[in-house]
Amino acid sequence: MKITQGKIQELLNETACEHNAKKSGGGKNKSCTQQPTPGAAQGGCAFDGAMIALVPIADAAHLVHGPIACTGNSWESRGSLSSGPKLYKYGFTTDLSENDVIFGGEKKLYKAILEVASRYNPPAVFVYSTCVTALIGDDLDAVCKAAASKLGIPIIPVNAPGFIGSKNLGNRLGGEALLAHVVGIAEPEFVTPFDINIIGEYNVAGEMWNVLPLFEKLGIRVLSKITGDARYQEVCHAHRAKLNVMICSKALLNMARQMEENYGIPYLEESFYGVDDMNRCLRNIAAKLGDPNLQERTEELIAEETANLDIALAPYRARLKGKRVVLYTGGVKSWSIISAAKDLGMEVVATSTRKSTEEDKDRIKRMLGKDGILLEQESPKVLLKIIKDTKADMLIAGGRNQYTALKARIPFLDINQERHHAYAGYAGMVEMAREIYEALYSPVWEQLRKKAPWEGE
Repeated sequence: MKITQGKIQELLNETACEHNAKKSGGGKNKSCTQQPTPGAAQGGCAFDGAMIALVPIADAAHLVHGPIACTGNSWESRGSLSSGPKLYKYGFTTDLSENDVIFGGEKKLYKAILEVASRYNPPAVFVYSTCVTALIGDDLDAVCKAAASKLGIPIIPVNAPGFIGSKNLGNRLGGEALLAHVVGIAEPEFVTPFDINIIGEYNVAGEMWNVLPLFEKLGIRVLSKITGDARYQEVCHAHRAKLNVMICSKALLNMARQMEENYGIPYLEESFYGVDDMNRCLRNIAAKLGDPNLQERTEELIAEETANLDIALAPYRARLKGKRVVLYTGGVKSWSIISAAKDLGMEVVATSTRKSTEEDKDRIKRMLGKDGILLEQESPKVLLKIIKDTKADMLIAGGRNQYTALKARIPFLDINQERHHAYAGYAGMVEMAREIYEALYSPVWEQLRKKAPWEGE
């Protein structure tokens, strides 16, 4: 699939996204139309975004056509886990040199594809372009087509060089590659009335494994996971699902919209974080599938799970009630984690609105109340001031902000993709409560806040 300026503009102005649905012209959110500055990654480049979206397909090979640093710097930036194949953990690269830049890297890419296929026998190979290979003009599509003809397996070009845009755009380009080359090319062995796809969930820290048993109890089959703990073949079957469930992200919204247009599959946008959001997710899926018996079973499951959860959370709620938290993350987590914190009796005094839609911001304002603070700047100085002014007990944010928490001498919890603990679903709520409790009540903070012996009383 060739990437043209028209295709880039189409993806930047996704019609199904709230950033664009209610606004036009200068009123659009800047993230929709912002053009990249050469040399700037904008919080992650398009190449990085495409890899985030596709690498969790665990049994496929993922080959990066570019300098070795493109692979090394971005590999495993998310802790996506697999229940089986580990091929996705291998960092394949053509490792371009100066000579390849001068004379072209197409022959080297072709040989690399053949070697990967012969040594590892994958069901498919995803080949990623980078800034260097796009600038020197290597024809990724032609090489992949020739290699596929030689090998007899799908070789899928992913044209997402980093300089064309942000990580979010790269996510969408990854979705476009799946739509163009994977989805709809094979049929499942059978279908059921309750087949769904989960889109935009990457099984970070194994979070999807907290949720899949709930669907199994209800008799709902997850036909395709796009792409956490996915297998290549299941993504090929995705066009036969009865419903697409978008999880916590606008990144692959283009995929859900096009599958609705091309295959008539409706979609919902849901969250797996927090008790209320998890309950709402199950209810909405059951309602959309339209089976009264399924809806009844869903209510029974929710009652059972929430009753068990109340027992498990009781000791944590007693110790966490009233604790003040500053939340600094992006997108849907900027409000969905508020819901989870409130379930534990905690008070979120401030949250960021980075990558949040206007709808997200309205929801945040309602949840925080008139005294809640909405943060838009990415400055440690601002964060430190907010922590001091609000007398926050804890900072919940991405890994890069842990040093800000240390400067403020308050506990920190990593909530972004680098985390090692699963917080989704009902089981995830217990895990989150445990992690927050252990961070807040660690004896190190009492020691850290004491004056040094030479400072006197």
